[in-house]
Amino acid sequence: MVHPERQKLLTELHARYIVAFSENNDSFEYFATEHFRLSGVYWGLTALALLGKLDALDGTQIVEWVLRCQRPGGGFGGSERHDAHLLYTLSALQILALYDELHRVDAGAVARYVASLQQPDGSFWGDEWGEVDTRFSYCALSALWLLDRLDSVDVGAAARYVAACKNFDGGFGSTPGNESHAGQVFTCVAALDIAGRLDLVDRDLLCWWLCERQTNSGGLNGRPEKLQDVCYSWWCLSALSILGRLHWIDQAALTDFVLDCQDENGGGISDRPEDQVDVYHTFFGIAGLSLMGRPGLAPIDPTFALPVETIERLRQRRRQGRAAAAGAAAQQEQQQGQAAAAGEAAQQQQQQQQQQQQQQQQQQQQSQQPVE
Repeated sequence: MVHPERQKLLTELHARYIVAFSENNDSFEYFATEHFRLSGVYWGLTALALLGKLDALDGTQIVEWVLRCQRPGGGFGGSERHDAHLLYTLSALQILALYDELHRVDAGAVARYVASLQQPDGSFWGDEWGEVDTRFSYCALSALWLLDRLDSVDVGAAARYVAACKNFDGGFGSTPGNESHAGQVFTCVAALDIAGRLDLVDRDLLCWWLCERQTNSGGLNGRPEKLQDVCYSWWCLSALSILGRLHWIDQAALTDFVLDCQDENGGGISDRPEDQVDVYHTFFGIAGLSLMGRPGLAPIDPTFALPVETIERLRQRRRQGRAAAAGAAAQQEQQQGQAAAAGEAAQQQQQQQQQQQQQQQQQQQQSQQPVE
């Protein structure tokens, strides 16, 4: 049963918690999380966006900081003093997409960095040190989609590698043969969605496995015999949503579980009721509620983990750009056709003039001949 003071989504408290967390730069936690700060900023900002509070933080300042996290090779590090990694490259692009600032990065440089990490079997290293994980396959494809540079990598090979990580239960592991895990399921299903290869997913088998992650508490776990955790409200639901099976779980029970993990005093959401809140679980709890259509929350895209509005803006801009390019190409073709026709007409006119001149010369020659 939900705590009486947590039966509603504590929107204002959560927004204040995220803002206060972003401003607390002298705590042990601040320094301990420096190596993945870009992802933390993405979690907080996207949660604020879903709450309708994105303007609670200085977007200009954040964008400039994100750009300073880019490394010379094109990728982004978790913070200014850290090496580039696919995880943080995606987080950086997601933040820039939220603020409609993707044009600030050199898309070609980022695409070349991502492409440099793809291996012959289609997998991706997370960074130059060679760790392979299906998380990185998702990060690579998602980052390139945001930049409209999917053609920079072998998408077919990437999809085949992800499919090779599928298990007998329909789930996916981090590499071929590894145990199915709800977090990996999201990365694999979303990667295959971006690649246009959802046909490689055993939909019903996988979705039954995902539904079995719901416990008596209403919360979801990541694999059998594990505790429920708010973050799986995203990892499980996003895959179910992509595959059209979101209605297969008890959404009311899950909603109650997420709401009961709120801190009614300081805001934020924890992994389980009465535990310590953090930005990670705050975002994924809010994202899960958004997927279930919670009133007052902006809808979230289950594939890209960004507000639907952000993704639709990118899609519309691409449609407009491609339509403009097609129109320009058609106009150029028309102009070339007109120029060719004009050239042909001029050539014909020149030929006619030459023929007339020849006829005149012949007539003159004939008139000058003596009459016998």
